[in-house]
Amino acid sequence: MIRVKGKVISIRAKTITEAVADLCIKANYELPEDVIGKIKEAERREKSELGKYCFDQIMRNLRIAKLKQIPICQDTGMVVVFVEIGQNVHITGGRLTDAINRGIRVGYKRGYLRSSIVDDPIFVRKNTGDNTPAVIHTSITSGSKIKLTVVPKGFGSENMSRLTVLKPTDGAEGVKKFVVDTVKQAGANPCPPSIVGVGIGGTIEKAAMLSKQALIRSLDEHNPDAKIAELEKQILIEINKLGIGPQGFRGSITALSVNIETYPTHIAGLPVAVNIGCYVSRHASVML
Repeated sequence: MIRVKGKVISIRAKTITEAVADLCIKANYELPEDVIGKIKEAERREKSELGKYCFDQIMRNLRIAKLKQIPICQDTGMVVVFVEIGQNVHITGGRLTDAINRGIRVGYKRGYLRSSIVDDPIFVRKNTGDNTPAVIHTSITSGSKIKLTVVPKGFGSENMSRLTVLKPTDGAEGVKKFVVDTVKQAGANPCPPSIVGVGIGGTIEKAAMLSKQALIRSLDEHNPDAKIAELEKQILIEINKLGIGPQGFRGSITALSVNIETYPTHIAGLPVAVNIGCYVSRHASVML
């Protein structure tokens, strides 16, 4: 329930929980239309017969998952949630973090989604049993709305991500080399064709955050900065020259898109993060 009190909008924690539960299921069952469009385009451009067969099987898998309402992939990911909260929003009936994690518990149980999260990352590594806790990124925006974006991130691709701090003199060529080398080292592991998110600038944690955000940017859009957009195109060409191909079986399409996000940085550094996403680029959003 959403209630208006003057300029302040009250949104119940229960409403957030229900929205997150629905988004968890939707994201794991259906890919966004821009991703499907890029896969279809790549299938037409693929030159290898085995690569074409892989694309055919990818599309068949997507159709079955949507029709039968079952997960696209057995790895239903660690849930990353981006929350954009309008400064005029007041959450009632519970804490935001609790509401989100409760929604994941409900959604993963209701959707028959695999629980993959362990409570101790080093020693015991006992499964939490409900795919929580989530990784939650919160930002304050103007207005009286909450935007929730749920991103179930599989670790076949997450494990292939890399972070470095280049010298400022390395420039665009250094960035290009680092990104292409990262994809080359990853090989077939991230289940290509991949979506390559790149974060440049800020500090090391900011670059990593940008690279994750880049993965959920529409694949129909380039960076609004013409120089960065051109760099995206150049890196994509170089990646597809690697010949890794769909699912690593060799071919002309190794990546569907390279999305770069940038932020101002210090005069002495050039942080660069690469977050690789497999073709199962799952994310779903809602505005409350």
